[in-house]
Amino acid sequence: MHRGKARLLLVESHVVVRQGLTLLINQETDLAVCGGVSATPAALEAVGELKPDEVVTDITLKSGNGLEMIKIIAAQYAQLPVLVLTQHDEALYAEIALRSGAMGYIMKDEPIEKVLAAIRRVLSGKIYLSETVSVQMIRQQIRGPRKFLNSPEELLSDRELQVFQLIGQWRGTGQIARELHLSVKTVE
Repeated sequence: MHRGKARLLLVESHVVVRQGLTLLINQETDLAVCGGVSATPAALEAVGELKPDEVVTDITLKSGNGLEMIKIIAAQYAQLPVLVLTQHDEALYAEIALRSGAMGYIMKDEPIEKVLAAIRRVLSGKIYLSETVSVQMIRQQIRGPRKFLNSPEELLSDRELQVFQLIGQWRGTGQIARELHLSVKTVE
């Protein structure tokens, strides 16, 4: 059916976005969507069953967290590239996503041509970031550890950032604890 095409697994909680991306990607001569899911458990199952060539995922999912899912994929399927396609601010999340194991990060407000270019770049084994974030990260490496941070969020660990994000989604302490498999006291 998709002979000779790179197979993509879409992990996106919004059905209309997932279906729209599938229609656009499947029009390409070299790409095909082999599956689409909305949550971490289903994504991990699909990776094992469908054996995609790349995973394209959002950070916010129906169940689980995209960053945690990326870490699991990186640990279990080290050669499987992951591209983050999200609305979350790249200045804050791109570096975290790369540290989690992603090979690229692109915002959902980019034109489809850029999204397709990012997919292809990650498939080729290269990292994809916007020019702005690339320059920011290179400067950070050259200058070494910064004494002054751009934002207070940069002081947070990955887990603290997850909790902060869920609080921003109006989730209660108990709900956050259950979702992240933590104690209520730890979340507090």
